[in-house]
Amino acid sequence: MMKLKDITLLLEGQLIGNGDVEISGVAGLSEAGDGDITFLSSIKLLKEVRESRAAAVIVKEGIEGLEKPQIACANPQLAFARLLGHFYVKPHPFTGISEKSFVSPSASIGENVTVYPFAYIANNANIGKDSVIYPGVFIGEGSKVGATCLIYSNVTIREGVTVGSRVIIHPGAVIGADGFGYVFDGQAHRKIPQVGTVIVEDDVEIGANTTIDRATTGATVIGRGTKIDNQVQIGHNVKVGRGVLLVSQVGIGGSSTLGDGVILGGQAGVADHATIEAGTMLGAKGGFMGTVKKGIYLGGPAIPHRDWLKSTAIFAQLPELKKKIHELEEQIKALKCRQKKEDNS
Repeated sequence: MMKLKDITLLLEGQLIGNGDVEISGVAGLSEAGDGDITFLSSIKLLKEVRESRAAAVIVKEGIEGLEKPQIACANPQLAFARLLGHFYVKPHPFTGISEKSFVSPSASIGENVTVYPFAYIANNANIGKDSVIYPGVFIGEGSKVGATCLIYSNVTIREGVTVGSRVIIHPGAVIGADGFGYVFDGQAHRKIPQVGTVIVEDDVEIGANTTIDRATTGATVIGRGTKIDNQVQIGHNVKVGRGVLLVSQVGIGGSSTLGDGVILGGQAGVADHATIEAGTMLGAKGGFMGTVKKGIYLGGPAIPHRDWLKSTAIFAQLPELKKKIHELEEQIKALKCRQKKEDNS
């Protein structure tokens, strides 16, 4: 429970209305009830704000005539996210190293590290201070996990992998599995040993059941601040820039390079050895190959957004266009028959 004026100080916003209103929770516009604070993402939702039971609302600019108290912030959605963390996200308590876990004597464990039962930390692994290792996690020989990381249950971090600080890895993710590398000798596909590594830089979040393959040689790299959704596949020797967003079920072929700030929609695919310029966006189920200049693309193979919109408009007209073509063909056929009769007369 907090007073609205205290929340205003927390958010460094501007209070409009009664600052003594008690706030007991944070909720989206449609779910907000008595005592909740919500936020206005678009002025188009002003009617819903007026009808909401929320006790207060976070806005970008003060709204005249709105009876509810308001907090004006430059970025209401960011302020809302901060409040969700303040009200609901509980800190992970330090519980030490469980006797039911295995931690190699040669492993280096920082201060205030929590290791839950049935985790396995191999020889010469290094875990930074304040990190939390949940049950069933495997951290391979010589791997490094930075400070203040959350490694959730059943994550596998194979040997020789480096994970930066403040990294979150969700359940079931596998970091450092062998890349998909084979060579055909005329009779069978022979495995190419995958002897490289994976480097995950600071402030990365990796979704559940995502897989990031180790490099054949060298390193697969995930740049600082990148956010990866669930069930994403990143191939060997891929270089992902900083601040990249990869939505669920994206697949990236080996040796591709994604520049800073690239965004790939759900189920998008990138062929091997592709290069995507910084700031490029690809819609869901789109496909990239080769070198892609900065822009917004849709479709597979992907084309620029405007061209895709024009193409879809034409696609919707195809049945009618086919009908017209058939009519024109019949007219041409009739004209040819008439011309032939005239020539023979």
